[in-house]
Amino acid sequence: FQDQAMMKTMSGGNCNLNVPAKNSYRMVVLGASRVGKSSIVSRFLNGRFEDQYTPTIEDFHRKVYNIRGDMYQLDILDTSGNHPFPAMRRLSILTGDVFILVFSLDNRESFDEVKRLQKQILEVKSCLKNKTKESADLPMVICGNKNDHSEIFRKVRTDEGENLVSSDENCAYFEVSAKKNTNVDEMFYVLFSMAKLPHEMSPSLHRKISIPYGDTFQQKSFRMRRVKDMDAYGMISPFARRPSVNSDLKYIKSKVLREGQSREREKCTIQ
Repeated sequence: FQDQAMMKTMSGGNCNLNVPAKNSYRMVVLGASRVGKSSIVSRFLNGRFEDQYTPTIEDFHRKVYNIRGDMYQLDILDTSGNHPFPAMRRLSILTGDVFILVFSLDNRESFDEVKRLQKQILEVKSCLKNKTKESADLPMVICGNKNDHSEIFRKVRTDEGENLVSSDENCAYFEVSAKKNTNVDEMFYVLFSMAKLPHEMSPSLHRKISIPYGDTFQQKSFRMRRVKDMDAYGMISPFARRPSVNSDLKYIKSKVLREGQSREREKCTIQ
């Protein structure tokens, strides 16, 4: 766990990329089943849309950036819509830095689930912040997917989604289409802006680099002759694995202990 506290290392191919812990973030994607969570993640990572539906248990992805010579790491946790393990969902929320809550505009129940998730995230993170005295900012996007469908199939009005974020400047609402790639880039741009992350982490604002370039990826002088004017690069780790539950628990514990609080307080239970 000492490695997680000091430096996070991304290993892929023949390269080892060291990213400062302060530049390492986790994005958690939540929502009901069949609303398009994995499709939005796929758009973010590789610009593709998969027509075939495959139920997600839990997928973990990692993308590393070189932005003007500084290294950043974004871990993406694509969660199950069925939530078979409530404790794991709670742990995912505790370790998340930015959140995307997805529902389908043609499914009222999925919208109701997003409302429950938003409330749970605020409660869980509030408990942790009381212990760590972290800032109250909690960047979150509520995303109504499948806006490419005809209006006759719509079950959730735009103003209903906007009402969920109206009282929180760190929460935004977007209606998108992962299939048509409508408003997806804009959604990520706003999310990263709220999180005070570089805009270049958005899908369309950096050069995609493949693993063969990994050895030179972290060098501050890294440039490609064909894109001399661009100073932002991103690379997906093909071998990234989700940190163990034990590592996540230690991470949460360390955040609390770092504050040096000796007196007992109400527990942020994982159960």
